[in-house]
Amino acid sequence: MTIRSVLVANRGEIAVRIIRAAKALGLRTIQVYSAADADSLAVRLADEAVAIGPAAAKKSYLNIEAIIEAAQKTKAEAVHPGYGFLAENADFADAVVAAGLRFVGPSGASIRLLGDKVAAREAARKAGVPTVPGSDGRVADANAAAAIARGIGFPVMIKAAAGGGGRGIRIIQDAAEFERQFPQASAEAAAAFGDGGLYVEKVIAKARHIEVQILGDGRNFVHCFERECSLQRRRQKVWEEAPAFRLPQAIREKLCASAVALARSVGYVGAGTVEYLYDEQAQDFYFIEVNTRIQVEHPVTEMITGIDLVQEMLKIAGGDPLSVRQEDVAIAGHAIECRINAEDPFKDFQPWPGTVERLVVPDGRHVRFDTMLFEGYAVPPFYDSLLGKLVVHGDTREQCLSRLSDALAGLEIGGIPTTVPLHRALAADPDVATGNVHTRFLEKWLETGLAATSGEKEVAL
Repeated sequence: MTIRSVLVANRGEIAVRIIRAAKALGLRTIQVYSAADADSLAVRLADEAVAIGPAAAKKSYLNIEAIIEAAQKTKAEAVHPGYGFLAENADFADAVVAAGLRFVGPSGASIRLLGDKVAAREAARKAGVPTVPGSDGRVADANAAAAIARGIGFPVMIKAAAGGGGRGIRIIQDAAEFERQFPQASAEAAAAFGDGGLYVEKVIAKARHIEVQILGDGRNFVHCFERECSLQRRRQKVWEEAPAFRLPQAIREKLCASAVALARSVGYVGAGTVEYLYDEQAQDFYFIEVNTRIQVEHPVTEMITGIDLVQEMLKIAGGDPLSVRQEDVAIAGHAIECRINAEDPFKDFQPWPGTVERLVVPDGRHVRFDTMLFEGYAVPPFYDSLLGKLVVHGDTREQCLSRLSDALAGLEIGGIPTTVPLHRALAADPDVATGNVHTRFLEKWLETGLAATSGEKEVAL
């Protein structure tokens, strides 16, 4: 590996994760931080830390010039963007390379291609990957879009071409609603993403969300099997598993092979995720998008394969070829990850910054807690509310769920409300236990209220 140092252009638990992975490879670590994160765990752990601006993300973690300047000042040789902020910003990737540094991830050109959902759909089609029925690209106008919607049948989704993270999506039930919503969706997409382009897709009823982890060095490409991400709230993932449950082996093989085919077709470099909708009844799967970065849920893949994905990213960026062959990647057991957020699930998930007065983390070789927390840490109000990820492994899914319940019972984060009660209730839910879930399951489940008076929800709480 030709790099000896890496600058982490992110914050929170993913910054801590990258620093630890880099140190395990013997790399010098540099952490950038905003004024709100001066006392963060990432700053404490890094070999060197550089202030890049005030609390506002636009003036710090989204400030490309400040980050490049920090990298040059500290003589960093590579930049890891983590996830969120600038992780999928093609201009940032180009700026890092233009400054003579290595970007830990795909090229700016790949990010542009796969970050545009319409272009990514076309790339997937060319690679032989099934796509959801819908428009063949951006729709020219509302009339053309309405004609496509009528052709594939309602309900449909209007999706922002440049959207991400579950944003920029509207589900439309009929033609009249489509006519009302289309111009609003375009205006909102332009305001949120700087691009008002839209496309139309068929809604797959009771779809499951399954994604495939890929790794590539530009010449060699492998998959690390799939993850189940169907438990979502407002299209944001809450709970993830690997491998996907009740997935026929033949479907698994086709799904993973299609992800590798897409990665190969674009010469992908680094870690990435190809996301799909799975129609369990029809046993068909459809491409959604590619995330050109490490994912929040990557630990479950690491737990079942034994591959350190962040270290692989760093080694690839350092010029090493991919260190694993496809025949070396195998599934061992089952893993579940719960995203623990500083939100109150009893008050419509209101974000809740504050000071962590007590922290008790369950231990054991089957439990992992990726976090940036420590007792006395003040959770700032300026960023995403993710505090950490509790990950548990078992030989079987049933054993994994049992161990997860024990781990959640032992996890204490005092001083602020968190989503731990939600996960305790989910871990005890019979539908979750049998895998009888889909992408809209959790929101319907929440309609009954966490404080429901019957069944396992009350027991869990």
